[in-house]
Amino acid sequence: MKMRTPIEIAQQSKRALWASFAIMGIASMGWVARIPEIKDANGLSNAQFGLVLLASSLGSIVGAQLAGRLVHTFGSRAVLFASSVMLPAGLCAIGFSTEPIILACALFLMGFGYSSMDVALNTQAVAVEKILNARSMSSFHAMWSVGAFSTTVLGGSIARVVSPQVNLSAVAAICVLAFIPCVYKLLPENLDGHSGEDDTTAKIPLFGKSVMPLWFIGFGLLAALIAEGSASDWGALLLRDDMGIGKGVNASAYASFALAMITARFLGDRALDHFGPARLVRICGYFGALGWGASIAIAVPLSESNPLIALIVINLGFVIAGLAIGPMFPAFILAASAIPGIAPSVSSARAFVIGLSGFFIGPSIIGFLAEGTSISMAMAFPILALLVAGFLSRVIK
Repeated sequence: MKMRTPIEIAQQSKRALWASFAIMGIASMGWVARIPEIKDANGLSNAQFGLVLLASSLGSIVGAQLAGRLVHTFGSRAVLFASSVMLPAGLCAIGFSTEPIILACALFLMGFGYSSMDVALNTQAVAVEKILNARSMSSFHAMWSVGAFSTTVLGGSIARVVSPQVNLSAVAAICVLAFIPCVYKLLPENLDGHSGEDDTTAKIPLFGKSVMPLWFIGFGLLAALIAEGSASDWGALLLRDDMGIGKGVNASAYASFALAMITARFLGDRALDHFGPARLVRICGYFGALGWGASIAIAVPLSESNPLIALIVINLGFVIAGLAIGPMFPAFILAASAIPGIAPSVSSARAFVIGLSGFFIGPSIIGFLAEGTSISMAMAFPILALLVAGFLSRVIK
């Protein structure tokens, strides 16, 4: 039997990664269209819902920190087998939650599984790029957006006829069955970039000159993910509570956002080569914040007199935000993985720990801000974060 070359293995893994990122998007965002119902089922105010969301942030931080070392020691596929069960299990439990403590535990499990899976898949993606000597990271994350968009549209379209319990448990089961075969086709342990040894590249200090670039990259990722998490967790509630948009249709904000991210990320590899990562992130951060903020400022007051036009305007704003945020995650992760002297799985995990907390902490902060004002006023926070992400583009080399 002819032995396959590393390039042939990497080409197969590239196809498996496209599917894996899509499945991860489906599993992690499968509950977005049902957030208003889940919030109501657990009897939560805006501030209480924001507090409960912190559980997923805690899970993601713990999961990412452990995953970086586990991937470096045992390989990415071992971590992926475990996380492919934890993430869907958390999603399923969210659908059945009726008490805040149950919801918090489900969110912790989902956050833990998601961050572990993300670190392992990004480690695979970096290794595939190196073997094939071709940029692919943005297209992988585009497939994540494809999955997120599909599950959001599905959830919104069936919200009137299917309960959250049936919706989320079905999505969870499909994700487990689809993900396991993909893992077998990913890069084996001898090609995924992990050393299998506890060497010095895996032992990095928390602070110091050597890791200072990693902290700034992590802060840039943090700002970008604050904006992304806010769009996903509060988009439907913004349309429902501040604009009076009904069930199902209020999921259109995140669907518009996710569709725009798909477009941006499929074009992202070429855009990264054309503009350069730093310049692209800077342009996206500044123009994305301006367009998103203007749409909210116009659409919310307009919804009282002309709800249809307001719906178009607000969705246009979420499209602009999606186009802007799309290339940021791949750009910051690639920058972290390229820092000399640090294992890619460890450096990307450290940046991910810093950054992913924004994906969950940001929406929680919006909950507290919205309690004293309104959701539309609180959305100024992720818009400001998008400006900060653009400013921190200068740390990308």
